[in-house]
Amino acid sequence: MGDIWPTELRVSKDRQRLVVTFNDERSFELSAEMLRVLSPSAEVQGHGPGQKVTVPGKRNVAIISMMPTGNYAVRIGFDDMHDTGIYTWTYLRELGERGDELFAAYEGELREKGMNRDTSEKPR
Repeated sequence: MGDIWPTELRVSKDRQRLVVTFNDERSFELSAEMLRVLSPSAEVQGHGPGQKVTVPGKRNVAIISMMPTGNYAVRIGFDDMHDTGIYTWTYLRELGERGDELFAAYEGELREKGMNRDTSEKPR
């Protein structure tokens, strides 16, 4: 996997999607919502095992910035002011390949906690 890196990162005009094309010519369209709710940040993932939180109400979140981080990642900023997630090339690839499965698990967590994609409330 160390030989895989993006050749293009492009945000859609409506800022709702990020298209990532890798050097092996595989391309993935990642929704801003998925990127936000599955953010690799400590704010979402927690600082240790069992501390991950579920972030509701992000269906319409938009990408407002992307900042390169070294030559291995990008920091993505969203219009809800979340901007602490460092998305490595490996993680972006994983979201491309397993995003549907990971997002389905997220939707299951929302249901279990009585939350939804449209109503913003404190993550838990």
